[in-house]
Amino acid sequence: MSEKGCKLGIPRTPQTVSKHRNALGAAYGTAKSGTGIAAMSVMRPELIMKSIIPVVMAGIIAIYGLVVAVLIANNISERVSLYKSFLHLGAGLSVGLSGLAAGFAIGIVGDAGVRGTAQQPRLFVGMILILIFAEVLGLYGLIVALILSTK
Repeated sequence: MSEKGCKLGIPRTPQTVSKHRNALGAAYGTAKSGTGIAAMSVMRPELIMKSIIPVVMAGIIAIYGLVVAVLIANNISERVSLYKSFLHLGAGLSVGLSGLAAGFAIGIVGDAGVRGTAQQPRLFVGMILILIFAEVLGLYGLIVALILSTK
């Protein structure tokens, strides 16, 4: 295992880079938004279903990494060139790091937005707009990764 660059039996491949970074971003976004929903639901339980949007958007970020990991895994053959390997690494890093940033943004905006919406319902539209822009960060990384992995 040492010749493949593995530590503790976890291979360092572009697939694991894309899945793990995206999963970290999605987990942070879900946890941060979830704590905001839990705090808000004590005061305003009728807003729980309306406030679940940040959690759903954070979950979508994780799917981006899975899509790229499957595409990279299907492109790997017996003999892979160095050029193709670096393209796959770049694809994994682009979707992974953009997913991490998007997950952090969704978590922070979701937490503050849900708590603010409980006190002032007019903040809901602003929260949704900012969440959409945060989601687009992850989508940009997915698009770059798709371009890199299909070359």
